[in-house]
Amino acid sequence: MEISADETLLSRPWWIVLPLLVGFVTTIRFLFSILQWTYVYVIRPGKNLAKYGQWVVITGPTDGIGKAMAFELARKGMNLVLVGRNPEKLFKVSCQIKAEIPSIELRTVVIDFSGDLIEGVARLREAIKDIDIGMLINNAGVSQINPKFFHEIDEITWANMVNVNLLAPTIVTSVVLPCMVRKRRGAVINVGSGSTVVIPSYPLYSVYTGTKGYIKHLSESLHAEYKNFGIFIQCQVPSYVVTNLTPGLKPSFFIPTPSQYARSAVRCIGYESQLIPYWSHFLEYALYKLCPAEFILDKLVLKASLRIRMRSAKRAKEKTRRLS
Repeated sequence: MEISADETLLSRPWWIVLPLLVGFVTTIRFLFSILQWTYVYVIRPGKNLAKYGQWVVITGPTDGIGKAMAFELARKGMNLVLVGRNPEKLFKVSCQIKAEIPSIELRTVVIDFSGDLIEGVARLREAIKDIDIGMLINNAGVSQINPKFFHEIDEITWANMVNVNLLAPTIVTSVVLPCMVRKRRGAVINVGSGSTVVIPSYPLYSVYTGTKGYIKHLSESLHAEYKNFGIFIQCQVPSYVVTNLTPGLKPSFFIPTPSQYARSAVRCIGYESQLIPYWSHFLEYALYKLCPAEFILDKLVLKASLRIRMRSAKRAKEKTRRLS
């Protein structure tokens, strides 16, 4: 009597069948991720952003991702309100953008998100009261320079992270959102961190990833609140990008330049309420998801952070020795 393939498989011991089933499910999930990756990052076109309004407010536009997104949006014909703490840098980046795209309009607002929030917010309200704000890009962010245990971080450093990464985007959103509610259209893009979705924890960067976790949940809740008002809220979660927040990094397969990242990030505006904008970051996420247990990732990330900590301490000692 001939035995079918199913009968042969089911007749095997469970400790043989179970790994085969797990492997099959894992393979299907990975293939689905590849198909999703192909559609999102290769096939799907960017949206017409002018439908939200002609002006974009961008925080942290003088360096890194914020500056690259400002250029990318200006190239698409969007007018810009640049919000930062350094007037000289704001003037410089404004001149650079106008030199490349002279047809757009630009305004600058000086706000020190770690300090004069009340006065700065008043200046922002004044700057946007007579224009059609279509989008807000909450990009400004800070982190500690090197990995540290929580008890080693001084109060000024972690308070600064809380103010800039958590309090500032909340306040700026509260200023801009009423303009969008009145028009019943608009988009708020919050720049989060891959540390909140790609890996289960981020030891030695606890305060930073904690503030970014807040941004993730704030974005999800606001999206549910305001989608019926025609307002789209999105949290973009990049992994490593070559910026001032990640000193010492060089561009690689998994680490794009700000310009490379910004092109992908702008093209993703208006789609999922939470997404990983850059193609290789999504592949990185898919590979992480293949890990069978979170505690393994926890250990790997902790070891990586400790290695960075040791290298940083070694460089600091060498620098001290050279100066002495």
